[in-house]
Amino acid sequence: MYGLIQVAGVIDQAEADLIIEEGADWLGFALRLPAKNEDLSEAEAAAIVKAIQPDNKGVIITYLTDADEIAAFCAEMGVGAIQLHGDVTPAELRRLRTLAPDLYVLKSLVVKTDNIEELREIVTTSAEWVDMFITDSFNPATGAKGATGLTHDWAVSAELVRISPKPLMLAGGLTPDNVAAAIEAVRPAAVDAHTGLEDPATRRKDRRKVRTFVQEARAAFARVAAEDGRSGS
Repeated sequence: MYGLIQVAGVIDQAEADLIIEEGADWLGFALRLPAKNEDLSEAEAAAIVKAIQPDNKGVIITYLTDADEIAAFCAEMGVGAIQLHGDVTPAELRRLRTLAPDLYVLKSLVVKTDNIEELREIVTTSAEWVDMFITDSFNPATGAKGATGLTHDWAVSAELVRISPKPLMLAGGLTPDNVAAAIEAVRPAAVDAHTGLEDPATRRKDRRKVRTFVQEARAAFARVAAEDGRSGS
């Protein structure tokens, strides 16, 4: 699982093809969001997921919090992984594990300016029921908990990597220009990018940005693995 690269916010099959061609591992589809501002329909996302798997994993990114609804939605979409950005309780995570034991569950840890103790508590109470945590940035101006384009204090994510018994994916304002420094600073198992890979005018993924991001991330993961004496797999 070490060295995983996810690109989120896929909007259509052409963009999915571009992301895969440039070497990313997982593709994230943002669905059932609070503001209902999805980039594509659920039917479109399901068709893309079916087309890319099993070689590349499709991941649903959502704010759902009810285990029954989450399990049913994942089954309907044909995905094997779910990224939960809502305030899902440990009890619901435990129930989700019972309902869908093979589902790969990522739980968000949204970094604010002063909530490290809250994040430690989430790790402590939720780790048993998730497969990976993902740190992301909070935008105090909008209340958004992801796809903000903002970085956060990487020292917080590095501390969460240190204390978490599960792997951690780093997200939040990552770009081709800063992903290597982020990996060096945080030592995550995986990285995720969304808005930092888009063309500002078209809001579509920019091939050069995706390619450079993947190249920079792969090289940084290899350096960190060598420095830490760990396997790159």
